Amino acid sequence: MKRKTERYFYPAVFTYEPDQEIAVEFPDLDCATSGANEDDALLSARELLGCVLCGLEEDGELIPPPTPLCDIKMQPNERAVLVDVYMPSVRERANNRSVNRTVTLPAWLNAAALERNINFSQVLQDALMKKVQA
Repeated sequence: MKRKTERYFYPAVFTYEPDQEIAVEFPDLDCATSGANEDDALLSARELLGCVLCGLEEDGELIPPPTPLCDIKMQPNERAVLVDVYMPSVRERANNRSVNRTVTLPAWLNAAALERNINFSQVLQDALMKKVQA
């Protein structure tokens, strides 16, 4: 079994325009985001990079090699930035995403729970956690 990559590094192009958010594009991955300032743009870039690469991994698709930073062509209002992402934490978050399930209940129980403002999802999660830990 092939070991998954722990950390990826990809070049991003930060584009600066007056009175606009900083645009961030990953040329190798054909995806983009933006940020209100450099810190926000870098955090958005890192999050997007993790999501895109995690999706490619899950789908079994080829992950393109990153272009060397020195080979990125830029305009005067652009800057190349090497963005990294630590994949174990991204994969963990992805595995913790919510899924929908259909549950059948007696009508009287549904009515009683609604009357008491009971959160169905939370009750089911709590009960399932107890069952899987038992």
